[in-house]
Amino acid sequence: MAPWGERLAGVRGVLLDISGVLYDSGAGGGTAIAGSVEAVARLKGSRLKVRFCTNESQKSRAELVGQLRRLGFDISEGEVTAPAPAACQILKERGLRPYLLIHDGVRSEFDQIDTSNPNCVVIADAGESFSYQNMNNAFQVLMELENPVLISLGKGRYYKETSGLMLDVGPYMKALEYACGIKAEVVGKPSPEFFKSALQAIGVEAHQVVLSVY
Repeated sequence: MAPWGERLAGVRGVLLDISGVLYDSGAGGGTAIAGSVEAVARLKGSRLKVRFCTNESQKSRAELVGQLRRLGFDISEGEVTAPAPAACQILKERGLRPYLLIHDGVRSEFDQIDTSNPNCVVIADAGESFSYQNMNNAFQVLMELENPVLISLGKGRYYKETSGLMLDVGPYMKALEYACGIKAEVVGKPSPEFFKSALQAIGVEAHQVVLSVY
């Protein structure tokens, strides 16, 4: 096996996941994973370009970055690729008005989006908002549309908090897919377009990056 120096010779950038790679979320702001603060500092002090990619959909980018900075990470909002802003861009481009089945913590990301008379559904990790009533509302919106559009901010099965494993958006997305007989459009990991947007932000090609995800 070639030495690390040779294996990384063509690498120009690093894409880093956040939850489960840099920190575990939870009460009190979560906890940094051992060595992660130092690792990020070393990467940012190197010749490599660094981009943070997350499927976080319970917090706005501003709130997430503030939390990470309090844990000691050198990170800015402009360095983060997240699904909510990407979804907003899609909604604007396609003239879609969503029924938002999302967490209140990320609702501010959709402040400039028209949600009147919904013609699609956007689903994210809604936490306690995953009630029967809200899921049924989303189902009814989709069933009334001639060409139903379901946009999901990720499709993870679960994630880790300091208190243990937590259900992610994936199971709820699958429930709506099954009930409505449709396929969701995933914005976020593992969508290729999501990673392409992160690569474009740092100006490197896919074969020139190392990816670390949870």
